[in-house]
This record gives sequence, C-alpha cells and structure tokens, in this order.
Amino acid sequence: MGTIQFIGRRKERAILEKALTSAEAEMVAVIGRRRVGKTFLINNVYGPHIDFEITGIENTPLQRQLKNFAFQLSEASGEPVEKPANWFDAFVSLIAHLKTKQGQKKSVVFFDELPWLATPRSGFLDGLSFFWNSWAVKQNIVVVICGSAASWMIQRVINHKGGLYNRVTKRVFLEPFGLAETETYLKSRNVRLDRYQITQLYMAMGGIPHYLKEVEAGKSAAQNIDEICFSKNGLLNTEFSRLYPALFKNADRHIAVIRALAQKRQGLSRKEIISATRFSDGGGVKRVLEELLHSGFITAYYSFGKKKKDRIYRLTDEYSLFYLQFVEDKIYQGTEIWQKLSQTQNYKSWSGYAFESICLKHIPQVKKALSIGGVYSEAASFYKKGTPSQRGAQIDLLIDRNDHVINIFEIKFYGASFILTKAYAQSLREKMAAFKERTQTPKQLFLSLITTFGLTPNEHSIGLVDHVLTLNDLFEVV
Repeated sequence: MGTIQFIGRRKERAILEKALTSAEAEMVAVIGRRRVGKTFLINNVYGPHIDFEITGIENTPLQRQLKNFAFQLSEASGEPVEKPANWFDAFVSLIAHLKTKQGQKKSVVFFDELPWLATPRSGFLDGLSFFWNSWAVKQNIVVVICGSAASWMIQRVINHKGGLYNRVTKRVFLEPFGLAETETYLKSRNVRLDRYQITQLYMAMGGIPHYLKEVEAGKSAAQNIDEICFSKNGLLNTEFSRLYPALFKNADRHIAVIRALAQKRQGLSRKEIISATRFSDGGGVKRVLEELLHSGFITAYYSFGKKKKDRIYRLTDEYSLFYLQFVEDKIYQGTEIWQKLSQTQNYKSWSGYAFESICLKHIPQVKKALSIGGVYSEAASFYKKGTPSQRGAQIDLLIDRNDHVINIFEIKFYGASFILTKAYAQSLREKMAAFKERTQTPKQLFLSLITTFGLTPNEHSIGLVDHVLTLNDLFEVV
C-alpha cells in the first residue's frame, strides 16, 4: 500500500494532517464523487487515530442504522452495546466511549456516507449537532464527516441553518486524478503504458482510482477498455445504472440532463437543457444542475462576451459520455469489441470531444506550458451561429488574459504529428477573423494548438500557429 497511499493528494493530506496537529477541536468535511477515494484517503491519514467509525448503509431504515451503530460501537469498545432508541441516545453512548480514550493523542471520529445516515426525519443531524456543541468542541478531537452526494453535503451540513451552522472548520473537496496522477497511480500498480495509451484510458474512464484499479499490466489501453467496459463481468459494464441513483434522490432527472448533454458537443444553456429534457422551468432544474456541478459530472463555462449568468453546461464526466456513446444497449458480442468500435467514425467524433474535455480540465497545465501561470486570466468558450451567407465559428477554449492577450485554442486528438493542410489553415484564419469581428476585442490574438504529438511545421502553419502544446504538457505536475 505504501507507494499508492497519497498519489495526487498532497494538498488534501496536508489539510487532514493540520487538523490532527491543531490545538483545537476540528470538524472536517470531506466531499467528492462516488469512487474517487475519500474513504481510502481518510483511513490512510487517520487510521491509528480513529476511535470510532461508522458508514451509513444505503436505503436502510433508521432502526437498522441504529443497530449498525450499536455493532460498530461494540467493536470499538470491546463491550456489548444495546441498540439505542434514537440518534440522541446513540451520541450519548459515543461520548461515554470516547471519554475512555482521552489521553495525549487526538481522537478521530469518522462518519462515512453521511447522507445515508442522516435520512429525512431520522434526527441524525440534530444528534450530531448535540454531540459537537455540547461535548466534542471542547475536546482534543477531529470529527470527520464524509459523503459522495456533494450538493447534499454542502446544503445540509456546510450551509446548515441549525446547530451545525458554521461548525465545519476544514473542507476537503477530493477530485479525480489528473493525467499526471493517473500515470503515477498506474506505475505504482506496475502498469507501464505510454502517455498516448494512458490518455485513451482516461478518455474512457476518467481519473477515478476505483476504475483505474481494474487496469491490468501487459495489456494495451484498447484491451483494458474491452475487458473493463464491455465484458460481462467488467466493472464499468453496468456502473452507470448505479452511479446516479446512489448519489441523488429522483436521479431520473439527473440522468436526463446527462443524456441531453451527451448529445451536444458544444454544450447547452439552461434554456436548451429545459427544452431537450422537457422539464418545467422551475427551481428543480436549478437544483439538478447544481447537484451535477458540485459532484463533478458537468462543468459550466462562460461564453466570451456574454453575461456571467449565460453559462454553457458541458458533460465532463468521461465515463458517462463513453458509456452513453458506446456501451449502453450493446449486447455482448465476444472479444475485441472496442478494438472494432475504435475504427469507426463515431469513435473519431467522440475522441475529439473527450480530448477537448481533458484539456479543459488541465488549464493550469496549459497556462504553465505557455508561461502565463502568474498572469490573471479567465477561461471561456465562443460560439457564433452561421448564416446562409457566412460560416459559423466555434471555439471550445480561449484564455482571456489581463496582459492584453487572448489565446485561442485549437484542440486535436491525433495519432501522429499533426500536419496543417491549406484548407484547415484557411478555416482557422476564418475562425480568428469571426471572433475578432463579433467581439470587437482590442486584444492581441494568439492561436495555440494542443495536440497529442505536436505539429509538423510547413508553409501553412508558419505565421499562423503561435504555440504548440503536446500530451507531455498536459502531464505536467502543477
């Protein structure tokens, strides 16, 4: 375990360790989507210090949750514990147990999958409030609360209106691995693939450690994707059907939004999402979008030159997009399914979109490669609808900089060094001109190309492309 414990989690580990060494009681909220490694991180940082730990059980009534509490407290104390009548009594019993553990070292109490414990009318949050305010806040203790339903954690705990208001002292938002962390993680498991192969894996399953754990050494990205996503026993063959219901109440609405976004490469506005899903334009749509945003399944981008409220939503969960494009409704057809599908036109369209999403998630690496990490900037997109007499223009990523420069990015997923043709060069010039005309920006425009293996310079690229970034730039640690 030693080499994989904290890959890509340096900042998060530092927050947890600081809580452990502080002179005050700490309530730490750890938030992140399903399968991202929250419990693994907490147990590895706090393991020997945990004096009590309980994990909520999904779709389980209150009395069974209380029975589980009694069992866990009995395990921790070594003494028989009767099932408490309610959560208030449960926390009274917990205080009695923790008093026997008081000493020089800081105690840690860990409540995992909190949303499954704090079901409606269960009284759990009131009990937790009593536990913290009447006893724990005066002790040498860290109370860790953890949950995969990110929006629930934020609304019901961090922004709690009652006794837990402003009680969370530290927050950890655990995100999926980036490309660099994914590479390190795979190497720690003796999986040695080049960066092009790793990127193909990432495009299909993202940086979720629980998914990447399935990757086998000695197999190519295509072979692994075949086994993990398309075989009958593959982990990701049926993961989609469990993913959203495990996080959200009435998950059909969330899935409807995901399906709508999967159909539109350029993303959709809120109004377009309402139209595509046939939802009513009420607060429910806002809540669904916020929950998907907080959980990291979608990302909101600003369209350049438009008001901040005019956001474009884009599906950026790699696995969901891959599943909906290729896995869903596929009847098991034997081996090498993906190796056949990856030769189709549908693959080329998906791979371009998926690679664009990866670039959008690695903007700090992009800025580092351009040596503009210290310049304030904002990322945005641009879309101009075409007319019968004029072509439209779409820019998926631009970086608007405070030093009077805008980088406009062209992103290409390609299996070799990219060669710019005369026709492609002309379309790029027209795109730049359309952006300049529509926005009337006085800033300097630089055309920046992000591609897998770089650019082969020729007469069409010289004087047009100002910067070329490759996969190696996206794998940088920042």
